[in-house]
Amino acid sequence: MKITLNQDPSFSETEVIINCPQPDEDILRLVAMLRIHQKKLVGILDGERRLLDVKDILYIDTADKRTFLYTGKAVYESALRLYELEDSLRELDFLRAGRSVIVNFRRIQAIRPELGGRLLVTMDNGEQVYVSRQYAGDMKEKLRELERSILR
Repeated sequence: MKITLNQDPSFSETEVIINCPQPDEDILRLVAMLRIHQKKLVGILDGERRLLDVKDILYIDTADKRTFLYTGKAVYESALRLYELEDSLRELDFLRAGRSVIVNFRRIQAIRPELGGRLLVTMDNGEQVYVSRQYAGDMKEKLRELERSILR
Protein backbone atom coordinates (compact mmCIF):
# COMPACT_ATOMS: atom_id res chain seq x y z
CA MET A 1 0.00 0.00 0.00
CA LYS A 2 1.34 3.39 -0.98
CA ILE A 3 0.47 6.36 1.27
CA THR A 4 0.90 9.96 0.12
CA LEU A 5 0.24 13.13 2.11
CA ASN A 6 -0.12 16.35 0.14
CA GLN A 7 0.03 19.48 2.28
CA ASP A 8 -0.88 22.82 0.77
CA PRO A 9 -2.23 25.93 2.55
CA SER A 10 -4.42 26.67 -0.47
CA PHE A 11 -6.59 23.58 0.24
CA SER A 12 -9.88 24.69 1.78
CA GLU A 13 -10.56 21.33 3.47
CA THR A 14 -9.06 17.91 4.02
CA GLU A 15 -9.94 15.28 1.45
CA VAL A 16 -9.06 11.61 1.69
CA ILE A 17 -9.01 9.66 -1.57
CA ILE A 18 -8.32 5.95 -1.68
CA ASN A 19 -7.46 4.54 -5.08
CA CYS A 20 -7.63 0.74 -5.27
CA PRO A 21 -8.58 -1.90 -7.81
CA GLN A 22 -11.05 -3.56 -5.39
CA PRO A 23 -11.73 -2.61 -1.74
CA ASP A 24 -10.65 -5.44 0.53
CA GLU A 25 -11.42 -5.87 4.24
CA ASP A 26 -8.44 -3.73 5.31
CA ILE A 27 -9.51 -0.85 3.05
CA LEU A 28 -13.10 -1.06 4.28
CA ARG A 29 -11.88 -1.05 7.89
CA LEU A 30 -9.69 1.99 7.17
CA VAL A 31 -12.62 3.86 5.62
CA ALA A 32 -14.83 2.95 8.58
CA MET A 33 -12.21 4.22 11.03
CA LEU A 34 -11.95 7.52 9.14
CA ARG A 35 -15.73 7.88 9.28
CA ILE A 36 -15.70 7.57 13.07
CA HIS A 37 -13.75 10.81 13.28
CA GLN A 38 -16.62 12.52 11.47
CA LYS A 39 -19.05 10.85 13.88
CA LYS A 40 -20.31 8.62 11.14
CA LEU A 41 -19.97 4.88 10.68
CA VAL A 42 -20.27 2.78 7.57
CA GLY A 43 -22.95 0.13 7.84
CA ILE A 44 -23.59 -2.54 5.25
CA LEU A 45 -27.20 -3.48 4.50
CA ASP A 46 -28.35 -5.55 1.52
CA GLY A 47 -24.92 -5.19 -0.10
CA GLU A 48 -24.97 -1.38 0.11
CA ARG A 49 -22.63 0.68 2.23
CA ARG A 50 -24.55 3.36 4.09
CA LEU A 51 -23.34 6.24 6.22
CA LEU A 52 -24.86 6.14 9.68
CA ASP A 53 -24.86 8.93 12.23
CA VAL A 54 -23.28 7.57 15.40
CA LYS A 55 -26.10 9.11 17.44
CA ASP A 56 -28.59 6.81 15.68
CA ILE A 57 -26.85 3.64 16.86
CA LEU A 58 -28.53 2.01 19.86
CA TYR A 59 -26.01 -0.74 20.45
CA ILE A 60 -23.35 -2.81 18.76
CA ASP A 61 -22.77 -6.53 19.10
CA THR A 62 -20.83 -9.36 17.57
CA ALA A 63 -21.84 -12.82 16.43
CA ASP A 64 -19.85 -15.37 14.45
CA LYS A 65 -16.86 -12.99 14.19
CA ARG A 66 -19.05 -10.31 12.56
CA THR A 67 -19.96 -6.93 14.03
CA PHE A 68 -23.47 -5.48 13.82
CA LEU A 69 -24.77 -1.94 14.36
CA TYR A 70 -28.33 -1.74 15.67
CA THR A 71 -30.42 1.34 14.97
CA GLY A 72 -34.12 1.87 15.58
CA LYS A 73 -34.84 0.99 11.96
CA ALA A 74 -32.36 -1.66 10.83
CA VAL A 75 -29.35 -3.83 11.63
CA TYR A 76 -26.18 -3.06 9.69
CA GLU A 77 -22.94 -4.99 9.46
CA SER A 78 -19.66 -3.18 10.14
CA ALA A 79 -16.18 -3.88 8.78
CA LEU A 80 -14.72 -2.82 12.14
CA ARG A 81 -14.08 -5.10 15.09
CA LEU A 82 -15.85 -4.50 18.39
CA TYR A 83 -12.68 -3.38 20.18
CA GLU A 84 -11.98 -0.83 17.42
CA LEU A 85 -15.44 0.63 17.80
CA GLU A 86 -15.20 0.63 21.58
CA ASP A 87 -11.95 2.62 21.56
CA SER A 88 -13.25 5.14 19.05
CA LEU A 89 -16.71 5.61 20.54
CA ARG A 90 -15.85 5.75 24.24
CA GLU A 91 -15.72 9.56 24.23
CA LEU A 92 -19.22 9.59 22.69
CA ASP A 93 -20.72 7.71 25.69
CA PHE A 94 -20.65 4.21 24.26
CA LEU A 95 -20.03 1.69 27.05
CA ARG A 96 -19.16 -1.98 27.07
CA ALA A 97 -22.12 -4.03 28.32
CA GLY A 98 -20.71 -7.50 27.82
CA ARG A 99 -17.98 -9.43 26.10
CA SER A 100 -19.71 -8.91 22.76
CA VAL A 101 -21.92 -5.83 23.31
CA ILE A 102 -21.46 -2.04 23.45
CA VAL A 103 -24.42 0.25 24.22
CA ASN A 104 -24.99 3.91 23.45
CA PHE A 105 -25.54 5.39 26.93
CA ARG A 106 -27.31 8.40 25.42
CA ARG A 107 -30.01 6.11 24.00
CA ILE A 108 -30.81 4.30 27.27
CA GLN A 109 -34.33 4.82 28.57
CA ALA A 110 -34.22 2.65 31.72
CA ILE A 111 -31.82 0.54 33.77
CA ARG A 112 -33.05 -2.24 36.06
CA PRO A 113 -31.02 -4.52 38.34
CA GLU A 114 -31.33 -8.24 37.67
CA LEU A 115 -30.34 -11.37 39.58
CA GLY A 116 -26.65 -12.19 39.74
CA GLY A 117 -25.48 -8.57 39.59
CA ARG A 118 -26.51 -8.03 35.99
CA LEU A 119 -28.46 -5.05 34.69
CA LEU A 120 -31.27 -4.96 32.16
CA VAL A 121 -31.03 -1.87 29.95
CA THR A 122 -34.04 -0.72 27.94
CA MET A 123 -33.10 1.37 24.94
CA ASP A 124 -35.28 4.27 23.80
CA ASN A 125 -36.87 2.11 21.11
CA GLY A 126 -37.94 -0.52 23.67
CA GLU A 127 -35.24 -3.08 22.89
CA GLN A 128 -33.58 -4.62 25.92
CA VAL A 129 -29.91 -5.47 26.37
CA TYR A 130 -28.33 -7.24 29.34
CA VAL A 131 -25.26 -5.74 30.97
CA SER A 132 -23.04 -8.45 32.42
CA ARG A 133 -21.95 -8.37 36.06
CA GLN A 134 -18.40 -7.61 34.88
CA TYR A 135 -19.50 -4.32 33.22
CA ALA A 136 -22.42 -3.37 35.50
CA GLY A 137 -20.11 -1.28 37.71
CA ASP A 138 -19.05 0.89 34.75
CA MET A 139 -22.70 1.44 33.83
CA LYS A 140 -23.61 2.39 37.41
CA GLU A 141 -20.65 4.78 37.60
CA LYS A 142 -21.72 6.46 34.35
CA LEU A 143 -25.21 6.86 35.81
CA ARG A 144 -23.76 8.41 39.00
CA GLU A 145 -21.70 10.84 36.87
CA LEU A 146 -24.87 11.88 35.08
CA GLU A 147 -26.71 12.41 38.36
CA ARG A 148 -23.82 14.47 39.77
CA SER A 149 -23.66 16.62 36.63
CA ILE A 150 -27.35 17.48 36.98
CA LEU A 151 -26.81 18.65 40.56
CA ARG A 152 -24.11 21.14 39.55
